[in-house]
Amino acid sequence: METRDSARPVPPVRKRPAKGRAAGSNPSGRFEKTTREDIDDGWDLPEDLPPLRTEVTEEKARRIITRNTSPDLSFDRSVNPYRGCEHGCIYCFARPSHGYLGLSAGLDFETRLTVKPDAAALLERELALPRYRPRVIAIGTNTDPYQPIERERRVMRDVLEVLSAHRHPVAVVTKGTLIERDIDILGEMGRAGLARVGISVTTLDRDLARRMEPRVPAPGRRIETIRRLSQAGCPVRVMVSPVVPGLTDHELESILSAARGAGAVAASWIMLRLPHEVAPLFRDWLHEHVPGQADKVIARVRAVHGGRDYDPEWGKRMTGEGVFANLIRRRFDVALGRLGLRKELPPLRTDLFRCPPRPGDQLSLF
Repeated sequence: METRDSARPVPPVRKRPAKGRAAGSNPSGRFEKTTREDIDDGWDLPEDLPPLRTEVTEEKARRIITRNTSPDLSFDRSVNPYRGCEHGCIYCFARPSHGYLGLSAGLDFETRLTVKPDAAALLERELALPRYRPRVIAIGTNTDPYQPIERERRVMRDVLEVLSAHRHPVAVVTKGTLIERDIDILGEMGRAGLARVGISVTTLDRDLARRMEPRVPAPGRRIETIRRLSQAGCPVRVMVSPVVPGLTDHELESILSAARGAGAVAASWIMLRLPHEVAPLFRDWLHEHVPGQADKVIARVRAVHGGRDYDPEWGKRMTGEGVFANLIRRRFDVALGRLGLRKELPPLRTDLFRCPPRPGDQLSLF
């Protein structure tokens, strides 16, 4: 077995996905100097590979707020407590980001996580800077802040407590029902116009979801999370994301209807996008799990991305183009009108922002 420069063991290449994991292989990252290939050694012997355990490394970050200038994103700053995601969604556009750590977008992304334990302290420090001006902080834009490891680490809980104390607006995106743990904070902030949540639902088919998103709570359970957040006073957007053409696109209306029935007030959709290493990983998954539909799905993905697996051009990368993409867009608009869902929610408030006094600070008399 090869090792990287860090001398940490590399999970073996596998012909079949490990139990509870979506990726069936661990290809070398695009920045690595060496590559790994699965070859036949001539020994036709049954071999049971050991289970893949999740490995967590702590990262000592210097800053926690990440800025972006992407013209097709609705936010300019975000916080990501984790790198990698144990949810293991095979289609995840964030998989290639593991290459910057010298790790694979395959099984490494699902099993070798990085946590930023000082995220809340860093956030509190950055919000206190005299030059800081509040705007909505997005959380969950890269990897899910409510993936299973959060139950133990509680980094997201600490971050929300800081944002709540500062009366700072936040928009959270997740597939994780663990967010219900923080309903006390999100409900209060939501009622004050300081928080909203996006819950991602790719399919209502429980079996398909288990294979495509192996460690994500079942679709019905996510619909119930929409209900609980809504009842607590936190506005919820259902995100039909991603729409997998030829596999899940027929569920668009049923997902929107189920979410609306649970209390969602807004909705959005994103077309499947397969940047860099995600494309071959997703193709392998299709041939393994839905072989009869694989060629159709691949053809439709390329049709909406100009003949490629992915078109990164601003304004096109999340919606695609062409006849099929336009059909999805039209169906979405019709369903929104019928169900009374909105595309846009009112802006979150920034006028309530203030830094709470620290021990020893001189308090104002007025």
